[in-house]
Amino acid sequence: MPGADYELIKILGLPLSTKRFMLYQQGCFGGGSVLRLAKDLAENNPGARVLVVCSEPITNGFRGPSKDHLQNLVTQALFSDGAASVIVGANPMPEIEHPLFEIVWTSQNIIEGSDGKIVGKLRESGLMISLQPEIPLLIAGSMGKIVKEAIGNTGVDAVNDVFWMVHPGGRAILDAVEMVLGVKKEKFAATREVLREYGNMSSASVLFVMETMRRKSEEKKMATAGEGLEWGLLVGFGPGITVETVVLRCP
Repeated sequence: MPGADYELIKILGLPLSTKRFMLYQQGCFGGGSVLRLAKDLAENNPGARVLVVCSEPITNGFRGPSKDHLQNLVTQALFSDGAASVIVGANPMPEIEHPLFEIVWTSQNIIEGSDGKIVGKLRESGLMISLQPEIPLLIAGSMGKIVKEAIGNTGVDAVNDVFWMVHPGGRAILDAVEMVLGVKKEKFAATREVLREYGNMSSASVLFVMETMRRKSEEKKMATAGEGLEWGLLVGFGPGITVETVVLRCP
């Protein structure tokens, strides 16, 4: 102590009166959580601009193989370090600010019967992560109700009429969610690219997906940063199992 938030104030040269707070041990759903909180802060503090930073030093859980912790071989193959940031505000000034996405609606849900399926514990040897094999089915099985509620807050009716920014938690999870929801494979293209190129960077991952989609949309000269579409969903999931859902709209 002090934490990384303190160091950022100094590095970026921000006013010493800048209000800051830290979230620790959120895990992979944290990217959705911080957008939800940033939305509330921006809307309730006129003129505020919220700098959101997700930083994940996952290598603190890297260690040699152990017969007592075979599951760590999976996590060490899947997870990686990553950091990303966005700025969130309300009532943008059109002459100088050009938002890419509007945060319209958010939700947080704990999946029933998922206790102990994703667990991270700090031990003398570092961060120990335990992932149970039923995780893909639990997440996919819960998504129908969650997505139905989220899409009800958009201007469309079908899952393939929105863009998707899904946490790249692993290929098995993405395959299961695609199958259960009937989402076209190309809808998860940005997520799969991030998983392939960077791995699972915990909370920072969905922001990498957002940037990948924005960049691809710009390269293809699409009408919006969301693959040419107006409405989209950002979905993060992690320990709990907790699911964060954010409805986005391209202005």
